[in-house]
Amino acid sequence: MTTLKEDIKKQSEWIVKAFESDGYQLDYSIQSFIEIDNFLQKNLTNGKPKRGGRLSKNFGAIVFSISSYVAETLLRNIPDSKLVANDEDPQGEVNFAVEFDDTVCWPAQRVIKRIQNGLEDGIYPYGMNLAEKFITEKFDEEFWEIGKDEDLNQDSKPWWKFW
Repeated sequence: MTTLKEDIKKQSEWIVKAFESDGYQLDYSIQSFIEIDNFLQKNLTNGKPKRGGRLSKNFGAIVFSISSYVAETLLRNIPDSKLVANDEDPQGEVNFAVEFDDTVCWPAQRVIKRIQNGLEDGIYPYGMNLAEKFITEKFDEEFWEIGKDEDLNQDSKPWWKFW
């Protein structure tokens, strides 16, 4: 039986390959969190998986894998950071943390918050805020353009149908 830390590493690697098959490039940079936000924006509607979309099957496993990638990316970009996971915790897949300096963050909880609340709780701004004093990247303002075209193409009832 593997440990939660081993599962996080393995699922992080898996999601990189899975995203690549859909044309998303995850390279363990904070910048790559934009790809996660793009993916989530494309595959969610009002916090729920779109019918027939990539999140419509194995939702929990994919969320764990995305969360694992977020954790691994933070670990690679923030010096002296460490992964904290409890194999005894029945909610361990949601409660694992990354610690550094005087900061503790919970990647899975942030991914869930992003799913529920949309771009206002984006993974990219979150990652940039956590890592800003450790990286040389500047905030990519194009992040704010995510989903602008999609809003115009939302599947919705015609205005005249009330049921």
